[in-house]
Amino acid sequence: MKPAAKAVGCVQLFALKGLWLSAVFRGRGMADGSPLFAGRCAVLLTKHRKEQVIRPILEKAAGFQIIVEAGFDTDQFGAFTREISRPGSQLDAARLKAEKGMELAGTEIGIASEGSFDSHPLIPFVPWNVELVLLADQKEKLEICGRCANSETNYNHRMITSLEEAEKFARKAGFPEHWLALRPDNERHQSVLKDINTWEHLKDALRWGFAKSAVGKVFLETDMRAHANPTRMRNIQKAAEDLAEKIKQQCPQCASPGFSVTGVQKGLPCEECGCLTEEIKARVFTCKRCGFSREEKAAEREHAPAGRCQYCNP
Repeated sequence: MKPAAKAVGCVQLFALKGLWLSAVFRGRGMADGSPLFAGRCAVLLTKHRKEQVIRPILEKAAGFQIIVEAGFDTDQFGAFTREISRPGSQLDAARLKAEKGMELAGTEIGIASEGSFDSHPLIPFVPWNVELVLLADQKEKLEICGRCANSETNYNHRMITSLEEAEKFARKAGFPEHWLALRPDNERHQSVLKDINTWEHLKDALRWGFAKSAVGKVFLETDMRAHANPTRMRNIQKAAEDLAEKIKQQCPQCASPGFSVTGVQKGLPCEECGCLTEEIKARVFTCKRCGFSREEKAAEREHAPAGRCQYCNP
């Protein structure tokens, strides 16, 4: 089916449903589904089965149908095994995926997921995973992004000199449910084996890597592609759930979805001395569509504990 036919067929299929949903949502406010998206089509560009956790959550939250475009090689926007560098930031890569999906499927709404792995922002030796799930609506000039950031990841790598070392690393990484990737010599070697998902395959890969190595070592790492890493897939689901919650939050001024926190105000006064602390006093909500902004109290309390005051507890 041609891209335009995909989108037209989807719209026809959901037209009556969309009219009904819109009428219902006008009376239900924050219920599942959005009148802005109801009865429309969105495309999710992924070749790593992310639709398993993204599609059911967002179809329910937004009221649109999601087309999965799996024929495009999304590694062109960056590969975790470093053959291709990511263009720009994590959000830039998600936007490129969403735009490519809309181009291929002929839709006005694109959904994309992009992940990153690094060290914890405060604890350098702890790995940190950030997942974004982006919704881009070209027609409405609207962008809403869900986010999950935590240390719940098996992200790791090691130089290996023996089968015993490899087996120890693999067990710690949750293998074989979590797949591995391997290179001879070092992390920049041009040859790489992916899709290592059985113990026999791992042994074969090690034999290949040691035979090809100039120094008798291989670089073994966790495969961070979504379909190869159940732990990462759970974080993608959490990012999709965050996006779903933002879709439900409507702007008080224009009723657009995505009215969410864009900043915070610190300065909650200390309960003992009254000096302003670094504790959050209010959260700032902003509409991405009309720009309306509103502050909301971050907590019921009016004062920060003295233990959080830099004067009372320096």
